[in-house]
Amino acid sequence: MKPAELKKIVQEKYSQIASQPASAEGASCCGPTSCCSSVDYTLFSESYKTLQGYHPDADLGLGCGLPTQFAGIREGNQVLDLGSGAGNDCFVARAIVGETGQVTGLDFTEEMLQRATRNAQKLGFANVCFVRGDIEKMPLPDQSFDVVVSNCVLNLVPDKVKAFAEIMRVLKPGGHFCISDVVVRGTLPASLRQDAELYAGCVSGAMDIDLYMNLIRQQGFEHITLHKQKPVGLPEQTLQKHLSDAERQSFSKHQTGIFSITVSGYKPS
Repeated sequence: MKPAELKKIVQEKYSQIASQPASAEGASCCGPTSCCSSVDYTLFSESYKTLQGYHPDADLGLGCGLPTQFAGIREGNQVLDLGSGAGNDCFVARAIVGETGQVTGLDFTEEMLQRATRNAQKLGFANVCFVRGDIEKMPLPDQSFDVVVSNCVLNLVPDKVKAFAEIMRVLKPGGHFCISDVVVRGTLPASLRQDAELYAGCVSGAMDIDLYMNLIRQQGFEHITLHKQKPVGLPEQTLQKHLSDAERQSFSKHQTGIFSITVSGYKPS
């Protein structure tokens, strides 16, 4: 599939998600009456309910971690959230930066931007804004953010080299990113990846974890830290269908499989 075709599919999919009611417990990818209602994104997501700044109407259950938990955001910081959706991570970040900071959400789905803007208006936040744009070519100035966060979005970006190059560009010297994303470890049969995508979503664009970490290093980031990695479980019947006994054993020991990770890295100062 060409990158433009993939981006169109992602836009259409997330436009549909933006139109469904919010659920603090998470939602299937396109709502209960759609053709893909069997996809369970909650296998990746973690609860935001205990975090200051959490706003249920902004939580669509589409994340795969809590990047703000490890991002080291400080009061007064300029923060950018990539693939900001309905604003969930933006509002949590805003609770940390306070009145003196600024939070910007970037998304390329108009319906998500509209939903996020309505949420910000309801909360009365003057220092949270949402911008339409592509992560591979952000309409944002150089060296303008202290922290960049993102939650289960970069795996959907066709050119991850461009994405991390853009993150490097918009960060201030000494600034850093903290990203939660989906990766794979080891070689998974194509048939298993396809079934996993139907079961859990977000898998088809996932990179091998070693390639992912090397890509970050190649863009020049320093002090790279893997804060967390959590295996994503798949039904035993799915594993039996596609894997040998030895492969299933490797999967169960987490030597091979699908993982959600949270990683950070710093731009040289």
